Amino acid sequence: MFIKNLKLTNFRNYDDIEINFNSNKILFIGKNAQGKTNLLESIFYLSTLDSLRAKTDNELIKWNESYCNIKAEIKKFDIDIDLEINLNPPNRKKLRVNGLNKNKFSEFISNITTVCFTTNDLLLLRGTPDDRRKWLDLAISQIFPAYVERLSKYNKIRTQKNNYLKNLKGNINADITMLDIWNEQLAITGSNIIFIRLNFLNELQKIASIKHKQISNNETLTIFYNSSIVDDISASEKFEFNNEYILESFKKKLEEKKLEEIIRGQSVIGPHRDDISYFINNNEAKKYASQGQQRTIVLALKLAELELIKEKINTNAILLLDDVLAELDDLRQNYLLNAIGNETQTIITSVDTLHFKEEYLKNVEIFEIKENQVIKK
Repeated sequence: MFIKNLKLTNFRNYDDIEINFNSNKILFIGKNAQGKTNLLESIFYLSTLDSLRAKTDNELIKWNESYCNIKAEIKKFDIDIDLEINLNPPNRKKLRVNGLNKNKFSEFISNITTVCFTTNDLLLLRGTPDDRRKWLDLAISQIFPAYVERLSKYNKIRTQKNNYLKNLKGNINADITMLDIWNEQLAITGSNIIFIRLNFLNELQKIASIKHKQISNNETLTIFYNSSIVDDISASEKFEFNNEYILESFKKKLEEKKLEEIIRGQSVIGPHRDDISYFINNNEAKKYASQGQQRTIVLALKLAELELIKEKINTNAILLLDDVLAELDDLRQNYLLNAIGNETQTIITSVDTLHFKEEYLKNVEIFEIKENQVIKK
Protein backbone atom coordinates (compact mmCIF):
# COMPACT_ATOMS: atom_id res chain seq x y z
CA MET A 1 0.00 0.00 0.00
CA PHE A 2 1.33 3.40 -0.99
CA ILE A 3 -0.07 6.92 -0.74
CA LYS A 4 0.84 8.85 -3.88
CA ASN A 5 -0.90 12.17 -3.37
CA LEU A 6 -2.60 14.13 -0.60
CA LYS A 7 -4.78 17.23 -0.99
CA LEU A 8 -6.20 19.19 1.93
CA THR A 9 -8.65 22.08 1.86
CA ASN A 10 -9.51 23.93 5.10
CA PHE A 11 -8.12 21.05 7.16
CA ARG A 12 -6.77 22.21 10.53
CA ASN A 13 -4.24 25.00 9.76
CA TYR A 14 -4.08 24.39 6.01
CA ASP A 15 -6.00 26.46 3.45
CA ASP A 16 -5.22 24.49 0.34
CA ILE A 17 -2.20 22.22 -0.08
CA GLU A 18 -1.19 19.32 -2.31
CA ILE A 19 1.69 16.90 -1.68
CA ASN A 20 3.02 14.23 -4.04
CA PHE A 21 4.86 11.29 -2.54
CA ASN A 22 7.49 9.40 -4.52
CA SER A 23 9.22 7.36 -1.83
CA ASN A 24 8.50 4.74 0.83
CA LYS A 25 10.34 6.93 3.32
CA ILE A 26 8.76 10.32 3.99
CA LEU A 27 9.96 12.82 6.57
CA PHE A 28 8.10 15.97 7.61
CA ILE A 29 10.38 18.33 9.53
CA GLY A 30 9.67 21.67 11.17
CA LYS A 31 9.33 23.46 14.47
CA ASN A 32 6.52 22.64 16.86
CA ALA A 33 3.01 23.99 16.15
CA GLN A 34 3.60 24.20 12.38
CA GLY A 35 1.11 21.47 11.44
CA LYS A 36 3.25 18.34 11.02
CA THR A 37 0.89 16.22 13.07
CA ASN A 38 -2.09 17.58 11.13
CA LEU A 39 -0.73 15.97 7.96
CA LEU A 40 -0.49 12.57 9.63
CA GLU A 41 -3.92 13.07 11.15
CA SER A 42 -5.49 13.60 7.73
CA ILE A 43 -4.03 10.29 6.47
CA PHE A 44 -5.09 8.50 9.66
CA TYR A 45 -8.60 9.91 9.25
CA LEU A 46 -8.78 8.45 5.74
CA SER A 47 -8.17 4.98 7.17
CA THR A 48 -10.35 5.16 10.30
CA LEU A 49 -12.78 8.09 9.94
CA ASP A 50 -11.61 8.93 13.43
CA SER A 51 -9.23 11.62 14.65
CA LEU A 52 -5.98 11.30 16.54
CA ARG A 53 -6.97 14.21 18.79
CA ALA A 54 -10.30 15.82 17.90
CA LYS A 55 -13.46 14.85 19.76
CA THR A 56 -15.70 16.09 16.93
CA ASP A 57 -15.30 16.62 13.19
CA ASN A 58 -15.81 20.37 13.72
CA GLU A 59 -12.34 20.58 15.26
CA LEU A 60 -10.78 19.36 11.99
CA ILE A 61 -12.18 22.31 10.03
CA LYS A 62 -10.03 25.42 9.73
CA TRP A 63 -11.11 28.30 11.94
CA ASN A 64 -13.88 30.45 10.42
CA GLU A 65 -14.51 27.93 7.61
CA SER A 66 -17.67 25.84 7.24
CA TYR A 67 -16.20 22.72 5.66
CA CYS A 68 -13.01 20.79 4.95
CA ASN A 69 -11.96 18.33 2.30
CA ILE A 70 -9.43 15.49 2.32
CA LYS A 71 -8.40 13.83 -0.94
CA ALA A 72 -5.80 11.15 -1.55
CA GLU A 73 -4.63 8.92 -4.35
CA ILE A 74 -3.32 5.58 -3.16
CA LYS A 75 -1.99 2.42 -4.79
CA LYS A 76 -3.17 -0.90 -3.41
CA PHE A 77 -2.45 -4.25 -5.07
CA ASP A 78 -1.14 -2.23 -8.07
CA ILE A 79 -4.52 -0.52 -8.44
CA ASP A 80 -4.90 3.28 -8.15
CA ILE A 81 -7.72 4.37 -5.85
CA ASP A 82 -9.00 7.92 -5.33
CA LEU A 83 -10.40 8.69 -1.90
CA GLU A 84 -12.29 11.79 -0.81
CA ILE A 85 -13.88 12.95 2.45
CA ASN A 86 -15.96 16.09 2.76
CA LEU A 87 -16.86 17.36 6.23
CA ASN A 88 -19.61 19.97 6.39
CA PRO A 89 -21.35 19.75 9.80
CA PRO A 90 -24.11 19.28 10.71
CA ASN A 91 -24.51 17.40 7.43
CA ARG A 92 -23.40 13.78 7.27
CA LYS A 93 -19.80 13.39 6.09
CA LYS A 94 -19.55 12.57 2.40
CA LEU A 95 -17.32 9.67 1.42
CA ARG A 96 -16.27 8.90 -2.14
CA VAL A 97 -14.15 6.12 -3.64
CA ASN A 98 -13.17 6.68 -7.26
CA GLY A 99 -15.90 9.32 -7.45
CA LEU A 100 -18.65 7.00 -6.16
CA ASN A 101 -20.49 7.83 -2.93
CA LYS A 102 -20.10 5.33 -0.09
CA ASN A 103 -22.72 5.29 2.67
CA LYS A 104 -21.13 2.64 4.85
CA PHE A 105 -17.98 3.57 6.74
CA SER A 106 -16.64 0.03 6.27
CA GLU A 107 -16.79 0.39 2.48
CA PHE A 108 -14.55 3.45 2.71
CA ILE A 109 -11.96 2.55 5.34
CA SER A 110 -11.32 -0.85 3.75
CA ASN A 111 -9.37 0.94 1.00
CA ILE A 112 -6.49 2.29 3.10
CA THR A 113 -4.85 0.89 6.21
CA THR A 114 -2.56 2.69 8.63
CA VAL A 115 -0.76 2.09 11.90
CA CYS A 116 -0.14 5.29 13.81
CA PHE A 117 2.40 5.68 16.61
CA THR A 118 2.34 8.98 18.50
CA THR A 119 3.81 10.30 21.72
CA ASN A 120 0.35 9.90 23.25
CA ASP A 121 0.61 6.15 22.66
CA LEU A 122 3.59 6.10 25.00
CA LEU A 123 1.09 6.94 27.74
CA LEU A 124 -1.29 4.19 26.65
CA LEU A 125 -0.60 2.10 29.74
CA ARG A 126 -1.13 4.96 32.17
CA GLY A 127 -4.06 6.45 30.30
CA THR A 128 -7.75 5.75 30.79
CA PRO A 129 -9.64 2.56 29.89
CA ASP A 130 -11.32 4.61 27.16
CA ASP A 131 -7.87 5.31 25.62
CA ARG A 132 -7.09 1.60 25.51
CA ARG A 133 -10.51 0.64 24.16
CA LYS A 134 -10.19 3.25 21.41
CA TRP A 135 -6.76 1.94 20.38
CA LEU A 136 -8.07 -1.65 20.36
CA ASP A 137 -11.20 -0.84 18.35
CA LEU A 138 -9.32 1.22 15.76
CA ALA A 139 -6.68 -1.49 15.39
CA ILE A 140 -9.36 -4.13 14.81
CA SER A 141 -11.15 -1.94 12.25
CA GLN A 142 -7.98 -1.79 10.13
CA ILE A 143 -8.20 -5.56 9.63
CA PHE A 144 -11.94 -6.04 9.93
CA PRO A 145 -13.68 -2.85 8.61
CA ALA A 146 -17.18 -4.24 9.27
CA TYR A 147 -16.33 -4.08 12.99
CA VAL A 148 -17.03 -0.32 12.80
CA GLU A 149 -20.68 -1.04 11.96
CA ARG A 150 -20.94 -3.56 14.80
CA LEU A 151 -19.63 -1.03 17.30
CA SER A 152 -22.01 1.58 15.96
CA LYS A 153 -24.97 -0.79 16.27
CA TYR A 154 -24.01 -1.68 19.85
CA ASN A 155 -23.68 1.98 20.84
CA LYS A 156 -27.06 2.86 19.30
CA ILE A 157 -28.75 0.06 21.24
CA ARG A 158 -26.95 1.12 24.42
CA THR A 159 -28.05 4.74 23.92
CA GLN A 160 -31.67 3.67 23.44
CA LYS A 161 -31.48 1.48 26.52
CA ASN A 162 -29.95 4.30 28.57
CA ASN A 163 -32.69 6.70 27.48
CA TYR A 164 -35.26 4.12 28.57
CA LEU A 165 -33.47 3.62 31.91
CA LYS A 166 -33.40 7.36 32.57
CA ASN A 167 -37.18 7.49 32.22
CA LEU A 168 -37.43 4.40 34.38
CA LYS A 169 -34.90 5.56 36.98
CA GLY A 170 -35.72 4.42 40.49
CA ASN A 171 -39.14 3.00 39.59
CA ILE A 172 -38.58 -0.64 40.49
CA ASN A 173 -42.27 -1.47 40.14
CA ALA A 174 -42.57 -0.28 36.52
CA ASP A 175 -43.25 -2.52 33.54
CA ILE A 176 -39.78 -3.47 32.30
CA THR A 177 -40.76 -5.42 29.19
CA MET A 178 -38.83 -3.01 26.98
CA LEU A 179 -35.75 -3.34 29.16
CA ASP A 180 -35.71 -7.09 28.49
CA ILE A 181 -35.90 -6.38 24.76
CA TRP A 182 -32.99 -3.90 24.90
CA ASN A 183 -30.96 -6.35 27.01
CA GLU A 184 -31.48 -9.16 24.51
CA GLN A 185 -30.26 -6.98 21.63
CA LEU A 186 -27.39 -5.58 23.68
CA ALA A 187 -26.21 -9.06 24.68
CA ILE A 188 -26.17 -10.28 21.07
CA THR A 189 -24.20 -7.33 19.67
CA GLY A 190 -21.99 -6.88 22.75
CA SER A 191 -20.93 -10.52 23.02
CA ASN A 192 -19.83 -10.45 19.38
CA ILE A 193 -17.66 -7.37 20.04
CA ILE A 194 -16.01 -9.04 23.03
CA PHE A 195 -15.40 -12.21 21.00
CA ILE A 196 -13.75 -10.25 18.18
CA ARG A 197 -11.61 -8.29 20.64
CA LEU A 198 -10.44 -11.50 22.31
CA ASN A 199 -9.51 -13.12 19.01
CA PHE A 200 -7.60 -10.02 17.92
CA LEU A 201 -5.66 -9.76 21.19
CA ASN A 202 -4.92 -13.48 21.09
CA GLU A 203 -3.24 -13.13 17.69
CA LEU A 204 -1.57 -9.81 18.51
CA GLN A 205 -0.11 -11.32 21.69
CA LYS A 206 1.72 -14.03 19.75
CA ILE A 207 3.63 -11.46 17.70
CA ALA A 208 4.03 -8.76 20.35
CA SER A 209 5.50 -11.13 22.94
CA ILE A 210 8.28 -12.15 20.53
CA LYS A 211 9.13 -8.56 19.65
CA HIS A 212 9.00 -7.54 23.29
CA LYS A 213 11.51 -10.23 24.25
CA GLN A 214 13.86 -9.11 21.48
CA ILE A 215 13.86 -5.51 22.72
CA SER A 216 13.76 -6.17 26.46
CA ASN A 217 16.34 -8.92 26.85
CA ASN A 218 13.84 -11.75 27.36
CA GLU A 219 11.20 -10.11 29.56
CA THR A 220 7.81 -11.79 29.12
CA LEU A 221 4.83 -9.68 28.02
CA THR A 222 1.31 -10.90 28.79
CA ILE A 223 -1.90 -9.13 27.76
CA PHE A 224 -5.15 -9.50 29.70
CA TYR A 225 -8.63 -8.53 28.58
CA ASN A 226 -10.49 -7.19 31.61
CA SER A 227 -14.16 -7.86 31.00
CA SER A 228 -17.27 -6.85 32.90
CA ILE A 229 -18.97 -9.97 31.50
CA VAL A 230 -16.49 -12.84 31.94
CA ASP A 231 -13.41 -13.25 34.12
CA ASP A 232 -10.17 -11.56 33.03
CA ILE A 233 -8.72 -13.52 30.13
CA SER A 234 -5.07 -13.84 29.22
CA ALA A 235 -4.59 -13.24 25.52
CA SER A 236 -1.50 -15.45 25.57
CA GLU A 237 -3.68 -18.52 26.10
CA LYS A 238 -5.98 -20.12 23.58
CA PHE A 239 -9.10 -19.06 25.43
CA GLU A 240 -11.95 -21.56 25.57
CA PHE A 241 -14.74 -18.99 25.56
CA ASN A 242 -16.73 -19.10 22.34
CA ASN A 243 -19.30 -16.55 21.26
CA GLU A 244 -22.18 -18.63 22.65
CA TYR A 245 -20.53 -18.80 26.09
CA ILE A 246 -19.98 -15.04 26.13
CA LEU A 247 -23.57 -14.44 25.01
CA GLU A 248 -25.01 -16.57 27.81
CA SER A 249 -22.67 -14.92 30.34
CA PHE A 250 -23.78 -11.50 29.08
CA LYS A 251 -27.47 -12.37 29.50
CA LYS A 252 -26.84 -13.73 33.00
CA LYS A 253 -24.91 -10.61 34.05
CA LEU A 254 -27.61 -8.32 32.66
CA GLU A 255 -30.21 -10.18 34.69
CA GLU A 256 -28.06 -9.86 37.82
CA LYS A 257 -27.53 -6.14 37.26
CA LYS A 258 -31.10 -5.32 36.22
CA LEU A 259 -32.14 -3.77 39.54
CA GLU A 260 -28.89 -1.78 39.82
CA GLU A 261 -29.33 -0.41 36.30
CA ILE A 262 -32.92 0.64 37.04
CA ILE A 263 -31.82 2.41 40.23
CA ARG A 264 -28.82 4.11 38.59
CA GLY A 265 -30.58 4.81 35.30
CA GLN A 266 -27.74 3.60 33.09
CA SER A 267 -26.04 0.52 31.62
CA VAL A 268 -23.35 -0.70 34.01
CA ILE A 269 -21.83 -3.65 32.11
CA GLY A 270 -20.74 -4.39 28.57
CA PRO A 271 -17.75 -3.97 26.25
CA HIS A 272 -18.01 -0.17 26.65
CA ARG A 273 -16.72 -0.71 30.21
CA ASP A 274 -13.99 -3.26 29.47
CA ASP A 275 -10.24 -2.64 29.66
CA ILE A 276 -6.85 -4.11 28.77
CA SER A 277 -3.94 -4.69 31.14
CA TYR A 278 -0.32 -5.59 30.46
CA PHE A 279 2.03 -7.64 32.61
CA ILE A 280 5.83 -7.97 32.45
CA ASN A 281 7.10 -11.15 34.09
CA ASN A 282 3.72 -11.44 35.86
CA ASN A 283 3.90 -7.90 37.29
CA GLU A 284 1.28 -5.38 36.19
CA ALA A 285 3.04 -2.86 33.96
CA LYS A 286 0.77 0.06 34.86
CA LYS A 287 1.89 -0.19 38.49
CA TYR A 288 5.45 -1.48 38.30
CA ALA A 289 6.95 -0.89 34.85
CA SER A 290 9.58 1.80 34.31
CA GLN A 291 9.13 4.36 31.54
CA GLY A 292 11.54 2.37 29.38
CA GLN A 293 9.56 -0.82 29.94
CA GLN A 294 6.31 0.93 29.10
CA ARG A 295 7.81 2.29 25.90
CA THR A 296 8.95 -1.23 25.00
CA ILE A 297 5.43 -2.58 25.43
CA VAL A 298 3.88 0.08 23.19
CA LEU A 299 6.62 -0.34 20.57
CA ALA A 300 6.06 -4.12 20.54
CA LEU A 301 2.30 -3.62 20.21
CA LYS A 302 2.60 -1.22 17.27
CA LEU A 303 5.07 -3.42 15.39
CA ALA A 304 2.88 -6.45 16.08
CA GLU A 305 -0.12 -4.56 14.74
CA LEU A 306 1.82 -3.76 11.57
CA GLU A 307 2.80 -7.40 11.09
CA LEU A 308 -0.68 -8.74 11.85
CA ILE A 309 -2.22 -6.44 9.22
CA LYS A 310 0.23 -7.76 6.62
CA GLU A 311 -0.64 -11.31 7.60
CA LYS A 312 -4.41 -10.78 7.46
CA ILE A 313 -4.95 -8.52 4.43
CA ASN A 314 -1.79 -9.40 2.48
CA THR A 315 -0.52 -5.85 2.11
CA ASN A 316 1.56 -3.50 4.22
CA ALA A 317 -0.16 -0.77 6.17
CA ILE A 318 1.17 2.78 5.94
CA LEU A 319 3.12 3.54 9.12
CA LEU A 320 2.69 6.99 10.66
CA LEU A 321 5.27 8.01 13.28
CA ASP A 322 4.56 11.32 15.00
CA ASP A 323 7.60 12.65 16.87
CA VAL A 324 8.12 9.33 18.66
CA LEU A 325 11.81 8.96 17.84
CA ALA A 326 12.67 11.85 20.15
CA GLU A 327 10.97 9.93 22.98
CA LEU A 328 12.84 6.66 22.38
CA ASP A 329 16.39 5.84 23.40
CA ASP A 330 18.94 4.67 20.82
CA LEU A 331 18.15 0.97 21.38
CA ARG A 332 14.42 1.38 20.72
CA GLN A 333 14.95 3.88 17.89
CA ASN A 334 17.22 1.46 16.05
CA TYR A 335 14.91 -1.48 16.68
CA LEU A 336 11.93 0.45 15.32
CA LEU A 337 13.65 1.73 12.16
CA ASN A 338 15.28 -1.64 11.43
CA ALA A 339 12.03 -3.54 12.00
CA ILE A 340 9.95 -1.49 9.58
CA GLY A 341 11.44 -2.76 6.34
CA ASN A 342 11.75 -0.99 3.00
CA GLU A 343 8.43 -2.33 1.69
CA THR A 344 6.42 -0.36 4.28
CA GLN A 345 5.70 3.25 3.40
CA THR A 346 6.66 5.18 6.52
CA ILE A 347 5.76 8.81 7.14
CA ILE A 348 7.60 10.41 10.05
CA THR A 349 7.37 13.82 11.69
CA SER A 350 10.37 15.31 13.49
CA VAL A 351 11.75 18.67 14.48
CA ASP A 352 14.87 17.94 12.41
CA THR A 353 16.93 15.08 10.96
CA LEU A 354 19.29 14.67 13.93
CA HIS A 355 17.60 11.48 15.17
CA PHE A 356 18.31 9.67 11.91
CA LYS A 357 21.47 7.93 10.82
CA GLU A 358 22.92 9.05 7.52
CA GLU A 359 22.24 5.63 6.02
CA TYR A 360 18.50 5.91 6.76
CA LEU A 361 18.30 9.36 5.15
CA LYS A 362 19.70 8.18 1.79
CA ASN A 363 16.34 7.45 0.16
CA VAL A 364 14.14 9.69 2.28
CA GLU A 365 11.84 12.29 0.75
CA ILE A 366 11.97 15.32 3.05
CA PHE A 367 9.37 18.08 3.34
CA GLU A 368 9.72 21.15 5.55
CA ILE A 369 6.56 22.44 7.22
CA LYS A 370 6.68 26.18 7.80
CA GLU A 371 3.98 28.85 8.11
CA ASN A 372 1.19 26.53 6.92
CA GLN A 373 3.18 25.58 3.81
CA VAL A 374 4.76 22.28 2.78
CA ILE A 375 8.09 22.71 0.98
CA LYS A 376 9.98 19.81 -0.58
CA LYS A 377 13.67 19.85 0.34
